[in-house]
Amino acid sequence: MQVALAEARAAAARGEVPVGAVVVAPGGRVVAQAGNRTRELNDPTAHAEMLAIRAACRLLGQERLTGHDLYVTLEPCPMCAGAIAAARIARLYYGAADLKSGGVAVGARVFSHPQCHHVPEVYDGLAEQEASDLLVEFFAPRRGG
Repeated sequence: MQVALAEARAAAARGEVPVGAVVVAPGGRVVAQAGNRTRELNDPTAHAEMLAIRAACRLLGQERLTGHDLYVTLEPCPMCAGAIAAARIARLYYGAADLKSGGVAVGARVFSHPQCHHVPEVYDGLAEQEASDLLVEFFAPRRGG
């Protein structure tokens, strides 16, 4: 999760919402890591999770990441939760809950739908305070706080 937090801090430094993600192979090797780049790439799908999953699949030459773990600083949105299911990620670890746009524990709850073909093991609250603090610090000046 420390690598994901570093990616989130780097995203904030670029003016992006501070979210970071890391794909980890069985055995613990980091395969890919990314931070949000939606503004930089002018791409609404350039969330940290999407970028990390794409990079891992490209590097491994496969469309699925069976047995791999994904660490994310913020609860994935519905789009990212769908990509996590499609990639067959084994375990999802995330930090802060996303009460506004979450797709795992709040909101759409993508993994609870019968149409979801794969459900990863989900572990929340990992480095939650640090992940949450990054978001609060990023948005405070933008919201006049």
